[in-house]
Amino acid sequence: MATVTMAQALNTALRDALTADERVLVFGEDVGPLGGVFRITDGLTRDFGEQRCFDTPLAEAGIVGLAVGMAMGGFRPVVEMQFDAFAYPAFEQIASHVAKSRNRTRGRVSLPMVIRIPYAGGIGGVEHHCDSSEAYYAHTPGLKVVTPATVEDAYWLLRDAIDDPDPVVFLEPKKLYWSKQDTDFATRHAPPFGRAIVRREGSDATLVTYGPSVPVALEAAEVAARDGRGLEVVDLRTLVPFDDETVAASVRRTGRCVVIQEAQGFAGVGAEIAARVQERCFHSLAAPVLRVAGFDIPYPPPKLEHAHLPGVDRVLDAVDRLQFDDVPDVRHLIVGAA
Repeated sequence: MATVTMAQALNTALRDALTADERVLVFGEDVGPLGGVFRITDGLTRDFGEQRCFDTPLAEAGIVGLAVGMAMGGFRPVVEMQFDAFAYPAFEQIASHVAKSRNRTRGRVSLPMVIRIPYAGGIGGVEHHCDSSEAYYAHTPGLKVVTPATVEDAYWLLRDAIDDPDPVVFLEPKKLYWSKQDTDFATRHAPPFGRAIVRREGSDATLVTYGPSVPVALEAAEVAARDGRGLEVVDLRTLVPFDDETVAASVRRTGRCVVIQEAQGFAGVGAEIAARVQERCFHSLAAPVLRVAGFDIPYPPPKLEHAHLPGVDRVLDAVDRLQFDDVPDVRHLIVGAA
């Protein structure tokens, strides 16, 4: 066992994938000798050579377009978009070609490729460096969308993504790059790809979240526990595929649900989660499903991001709005209630 950061876990996952399969290639802006802006690819060019890990021109659409051709040719490219909002020039390639290749060819041509995107805020970055863009990708049929919240998940989900026969958008929470965990990656403890996990058990309400908001939810649950309130925390891990079973089972146990996302609220992933919970758990709900999200504004200047990002206080305010004491629990009076 060793103490490993998320950045080191991602580097190890890439290194192990390059070692295990000669078809795996890593490329993007500054990922070569520099090792990437966040040093996720540090040492890969040195150890595997410039044919396996190499720099590209500053042209995101070209990077993804090259990856499409290489995936069609039998390789397994792993490309990096240097920052979340820098990936937008490549979105036409992603939505029109990466996501549609299998369907367009009736399954004859798959694209086993991974698009790594450092995303979300919390690092004091400026505009174009802190977007939460997951809704664009999750809304695009044909893409799988992943966002880890722990060191162990960062390793195993990236290995799973590289092995997947279909394209995966792999969203890496920048503010968690330096989070730490004791692990050795020798034995897998993480759930399978596509399955959510209950990070903390509770009986009073369920907090459903993912990626950079998982530590916020866990801290909120810890604070609530001091007041005798048990909050269950569900980490989605993958947005697509979505694990309805785990989420619904948790909400049916607790009867209340708060969805937390760092992205702006309107038309976000959290809205989809809230709708799915309401559809599947209506007879088990003792209060409306609530959302805690970033504000519907472009990402603010660094000195104001603390006010924009959902924090523990905003999560606990939402929990208080679930009206534990004011509304009687009438679920037992509903005919056929689950």
